[in-house]
Amino acid sequence: MDIILALKAVILGLVEGLTEFLPISSTGHLILAGDLLNFNDERGKAFEIIIQAGAILAVCWEYRRKIVTVVQGLGQAESNKFVLNLLVAFLPAAVLGLLFAHKIKEYLFQPVPVAAAFIIGGIVILWAEKREHVVRVDSVEAMSWQDALKIGLAQTLALIPGTSRSGATIIGGLLFGLSRRTATEFSFFLAIPTLLAATVYEVYKHKDLLLSSQGDVMLFAIGFVTAFFSALVAIRALLKFISQHDFVVFAWYRIIFGIVVLITAYTGVVHWSL
Repeated sequence: MDIILALKAVILGLVEGLTEFLPISSTGHLILAGDLLNFNDERGKAFEIIIQAGAILAVCWEYRRKIVTVVQGLGQAESNKFVLNLLVAFLPAAVLGLLFAHKIKEYLFQPVPVAAAFIIGGIVILWAEKREHVVRVDSVEAMSWQDALKIGLAQTLALIPGTSRSGATIIGGLLFGLSRRTATEFSFFLAIPTLLAATVYEVYKHKDLLLSSQGDVMLFAIGFVTAFFSALVAIRALLKFISQHDFVVFAWYRIIFGIVVLITAYTGVVHWSL
């Protein structure tokens, strides 16, 4: 196997795993990294589907006990409520994604629009963190379906690449009165049906492409494993981080990174796709 391709697989697997659950946009980072590594062709599209599956498996593994408890408790009030909340939060982005995914990819899946979304998202996080944070819901189990719907509506903003699905849901949760940990954990749980549905849709949409990429099994395996373990590290690190810190550091990272991309694009230092 080509060592350069293997290295690209590791890099993109790390990018997916480390950014999927942080409020900095995995899609945005993958677009930029794929553009920089010249790995945004048809093979790259198939590869992104595989590494996203690795990230999904990581959050399922981290919360396996909760998932098993919910599945075993279906029919009981607490488990039913949890599943209903996930469904209510999942639907807005699912519906809008099906309706507008093609247009979004056509016009916004480019480095410069992504950089702009990075900056705007960072400013929103700074604004949200300066507001007084009044905690009304201190656990995922205490959430109502109305709380779930609000977070689901916030998640629709993540259809814009560079916004960040986790950022939209976590910051949205803070604005809607969830504790920092509750907002973060619900964002992780919501990632399971959201990313799973997106992956299944992409597999169906690109099934011929995936079938024609069977020769890249080893390449896909490297990316999948890398994404799984790096996502696991990111999930655990974020939960530990938020116990003592806010999200301001992520906001400044987004702003600075976005500005760097715009500067390099318009000065010609990096020939991003425009």
